[in-house]
Amino acid sequence: MEKVKAKKHLGQHFLKDESIAKAIADTLSLNGYDEVLEIGPGMGVLTKYLLDKPINTHVIEIDTESVVYLGENYPKLKDKIISQDFLKYNINEVYKDKQFAIIGNFPYNISTQIVFRTLEFRDQIPEFSGMFQKEVAERICEKKGSKAYGILSVLAQAFYITEYLFTVDENVFIPPPKVKSGVMKMTRKEDYSLPCGEKLFFTVVKTAFQQRRKTLRNSLKTLNLTDDLRLDTIFDKRPEQLSVEEFIELTQKIEADGVQS
Repeated sequence: MEKVKAKKHLGQHFLKDESIAKAIADTLSLNGYDEVLEIGPGMGVLTKYLLDKPINTHVIEIDTESVVYLGENYPKLKDKIISQDFLKYNINEVYKDKQFAIIGNFPYNISTQIVFRTLEFRDQIPEFSGMFQKEVAERICEKKGSKAYGILSVLAQAFYITEYLFTVDENVFIPPPKVKSGVMKMTRKEDYSLPCGEKLFFTVVKTAFQQRRKTLRNSLKTLNLTDDLRLDTIFDKRPEQLSVEEFIELTQKIEADGVQS
């Protein structure tokens, strides 16, 4: 079969640089799991390096043309190609309760949704790495005090240690995207349980950043906090001024104030 044509509506940009593909595959530590799921393998430039590793590799691909190509060119993937949308698919149909890593050259149009979906399955995903639009990769790894620091940064870093690894030029893709790309990695924390209600924590973070220019006293009005709590000096700050630990502390104070998740 001829090569797969990149489809704009799927956000496809096929990596053609083998050394970068190998470098992405090598970001996996293989510690604590022996299963890996690659999202959006396309024509398998990254897949081939995963198949060389002592792990069990599945790939999930929504593009039927890519699925046919992979089946014809990678015999090792027999019965390991999931022709589904990762954002809608129940991955436990494959993994049950197993630990597995996620990797990929992610479609830029759904990359942040892939991270949020990963957080939903954090109990099973000790490691996550791959390529994003550069600014998204930086945002995931950003620390407090930056304009890029936001919901994605706080929620990812609440459960994972995040690392921005390296930048990738536009010209190593077919077709070239209009932006640079960045490879980042998330390693699940040894203790990733939160000392506060998880649902309330998510609500506090998302509500705070919806009006990021306002102080927390104003942005969190909808939570119906008591006047006494609103006097706390933490509410003088704007959301980007709070670290992950301070967001946890804020959630604990709101819980103690009687707000339910």
